[in-house]
Amino acid sequence: MAFLLLPRIATSVGVGKADITGPVAEVVFAGYANFTQTGTGLRHRLFARTFIFANPANTTNTFIYTVLDNLTGDTAIRHGILQGLANQGGDYTRYGEHNVAITGTHSHSGPGAWNNYLLVQISTIGFDKQSYNAIVDGALLSITRAHENLAESKITVATTEITDGNINRSPYSYLANPESERAQYDYNTDRTMTLLKIDRTSDNKTSGVLSFFSVHGTSLYNNNTLVTGDNKGVAAYLFERSVSNDTRFADSFVAGFSQSSVGDSSPNVLGAYCEDTGLQCKFSDSTCNGKTELCQGRGPYFQEKDNGAKSCFEMGRRQYAAATELYDQMMLGTASNLTQITGSSSVAAFHTYNQMSGFQFTSPFNGNSLSTCYAALGYSFAGGTTDGPGDFDFTQNNTGPATKNPLWLIVHDLIHTPGPEQVKCQAPKDILFDIGQNTIPYAWAPDIVDVQGLRLGQLLVIVSPSEVTTMSGRRWKAMVSQEAQKVLSISDPIVVLGSPANSYSHYVTTEEEYGVQRYEGASTLFGPNELAAYVNLSLTYLPYLGSTKNVATLPAIPAGPNPPVNTNISLSFIPGVVYDNPPLGHSFGDVLTSSPINETYSPGDYFAVTFVGADPRNDLRSEDTYASVDMKHDNGDWERVRSDLDWNLTFEWARTDAVVGSSDVTLTWQIEDSYYLTGWAQPLQSGTYRIHYYGNSKNILGTLTAIEGIGPEFEVQV
Repeated sequence: MAFLLLPRIATSVGVGKADITGPVAEVVFAGYANFTQTGTGLRHRLFARTFIFANPANTTNTFIYTVLDNLTGDTAIRHGILQGLANQGGDYTRYGEHNVAITGTHSHSGPGAWNNYLLVQISTIGFDKQSYNAIVDGALLSITRAHENLAESKITVATTEITDGNINRSPYSYLANPESERAQYDYNTDRTMTLLKIDRTSDNKTSGVLSFFSVHGTSLYNNNTLVTGDNKGVAAYLFERSVSNDTRFADSFVAGFSQSSVGDSSPNVLGAYCEDTGLQCKFSDSTCNGKTELCQGRGPYFQEKDNGAKSCFEMGRRQYAAATELYDQMMLGTASNLTQITGSSSVAAFHTYNQMSGFQFTSPFNGNSLSTCYAALGYSFAGGTTDGPGDFDFTQNNTGPATKNPLWLIVHDLIHTPGPEQVKCQAPKDILFDIGQNTIPYAWAPDIVDVQGLRLGQLLVIVSPSEVTTMSGRRWKAMVSQEAQKVLSISDPIVVLGSPANSYSHYVTTEEEYGVQRYEGASTLFGPNELAAYVNLSLTYLPYLGSTKNVATLPAIPAGPNPPVNTNISLSFIPGVVYDNPPLGHSFGDVLTSSPINETYSPGDYFAVTFVGADPRNDLRSEDTYASVDMKHDNGDWERVRSDLDWNLTFEWARTDAVVGSSDVTLTWQIEDSYYLTGWAQPLQSGTYRIHYYGNSKNILGTLTAIEGIGPEFEVQV
């Protein structure tokens, strides 16, 4: 489509960013449900990135879209954010249930223990207020910053294809979709990146970009224990870093990389192979000799044996490269499908809650009367995926209780025994965990989910609580696009999908994919009609994205039943920090070991220092750092040139004596070569450097004291 030269009707846009890193040690990560994946440090800080779109003439026509560098949006997280906004009062009362969307990049390498429902909490040994508050407080700060810099802006949208940015990790399921439908698409994943470019009209500087692209946050494997935002966190970091000296961009520039049809898309683009034989895993169930444990997806640098770190950087770099190339094309007016968003009055949002168990509706696909089920997970759920294989004798594509391990059958019965109606409703899923009706000691899984849609001129955003598979996303977007032309009179709508958001509800597949019952189908909570239900709800409320005048003639949207918020009753088995003590003969910050200092280091080399440290949970150092690399100037002054925001400086913590309370901190700088300096305008300089540690110790009385350690000087030659 050619660039549309339409009258400029400005929209107010605000962007903001804030730290949500949380506890980097002694808390299990959210995503892989692996008890052994407990944090031991930090590779890359996590952020909330907020975009506020508003009609300057009518502030009720406003919405917030926040992208968190974590697993997902969540009922408890969203509730905390809404409470915080209400408490701020004043102008912030324009933000509420109806117009706040909280999404996650789906990183599997962030601290967990903040989810609202018990099932996910079990995998993180319960709930942790520190982890929860870090996300809520950081998200609120990002919203405040975005609100404070609302400014009249021009918004343009364009698309590009990233052909090496993802792979379908369940192609066997995808093939269950009708051949005629599959023939409409070139790929079995959605490879389109949609990018919004936001330019302030006052100075024509770009204040933000917001992209939508489908790829799982599983570049780092389930044995990684350093906190990161995975590939989308890398992409945002690279984009924001690269424009620091670019006069086209505002000083407060924010790059958001939102998730889309993430359900069956993987960053491990080389495919899945057996770790023992090197052969490809079995196509139908992703096993190696009948077992799932040895079937592992491979990223582009899988041979590095670094838990996926370089592959993660590369998959983020590919998204960054595509986004920056598309940005440059948009500046020149040569981008594909370049469109200017018009109509500030067409900023709209709808939101309601819907109870999914027993929801009866008419299928938007064929007009049949359908219903959904209480939440349940099938046996293949426990088989995991090629991104994170399961354990024991579970496999994908397991449509029956084939497990020979009687322990799991006992667990199955202890949680809840599904009745005949539930078994029929969920068929052909054979139920492993019947969790939807289990509310002891509190709800195990969502039953009430957010239903939300957003509009920005011609752009429509479907906000999904579930991870959406490729074909599910295509069907959902196509139906919304078709209906938008009818009821909203948008001649050429641009429809994107943001997920997982608001109330995490696991997966949604097509009915055909559900029938195969691989991991994604087994994790589709509400039965085979879940996608049809979601689409029905989107279409039902789509008219509420119309003009203010038209919406005024519609009946008020029902609020729906409120979901339970479990933050104040959640169980926790995560012990707090008792105290810290240095080992005998040492003080906090002492250097215990270091790389040799009598040699010169070059790009690609590592330099590491181990200090007497303290538990990082004593102070999360939000908006700050645990570590820095300092460079010495000719006058003897030191300048910080790296922090724990930077990918190549890692912070690792280890408890050395639980009785004494002593621990070590190791800071490692992988001196950037040209690959890791991608897009960075500031070159690495030859000179004298040192590594600097920052922390806080806690004594037996609970008093915190700032500590720091400075490593030896060493030389770098570029």
